[in-house]
Amino acid sequence: MAVNQVLPHYPELPPAVILEKEPIEVSTQEIATPAGDNAGIFAHNGVRFLVQSPYSERDHLLDLAALDEENALLARALTYMRSLRSDYATSPYTETFNWNEMMEELARLVREHGHRWKETSFFIVAFRSQIPPTTVYEDLGALDKVAHAEAIASGGFLKYWFGYPDKDGRNLATCVWRSQQDAIKGGVGPGHRKAAAATRSLYSHWKIDRHRLIVRDDVQSWEIIDWE
Repeated sequence: MAVNQVLPHYPELPPAVILEKEPIEVSTQEIATPAGDNAGIFAHNGVRFLVQSPYSERDHLLDLAALDEENALLARALTYMRSLRSDYATSPYTETFNWNEMMEELARLVREHGHRWKETSFFIVAFRSQIPPTTVYEDLGALDKVAHAEAIASGGFLKYWFGYPDKDGRNLATCVWRSQQDAIKGGVGPGHRKAAAATRSLYSHWKIDRHRLIVRDDVQSWEIIDWE
């Protein structure tokens, strides 16, 4: 994702929604909120609101009922995202996560709900960065949490994952969005602007890669390619 497509007022800065901070352990993949009439595809284990990041407060939960079938199903499958490599900060993106496992789960969900999956593409951002020893993780976390709530409220933010800096301060964070347009919309709030303004002093280096996840009809095949 090009920086100026996310934070148009700060073209030289990375999207604040993927600032790093110390990972938080989340004990469940969903919050026990009554599903009401939201069932089937739009409820994960009977729950409408999904934990899609390390933040589990209500303002940070993804409302499955606000999505279409393809996006709701993918968001549910993405709850199984995990890193396969300890060098995720520098490893190739397609080799870093358990994509095969997540796509198998997506196919299982499609079969379970009898849904006819139509080919759909999704927008992925990979934020590779390096922080100096002077950066305080608590400062990163506070900025990131506000930005994340803004991004959730804007819609279409399916998954947020981040790692922990290695011995050289290098790290990876990634977002999966319904579309590039959603990513742009999700990065223009006041929390993002504040975080973006602070990044000059928080990072010594950063790089943004954009990818497209394509899941073809009936989840018969899938691929991750560079966004063009």
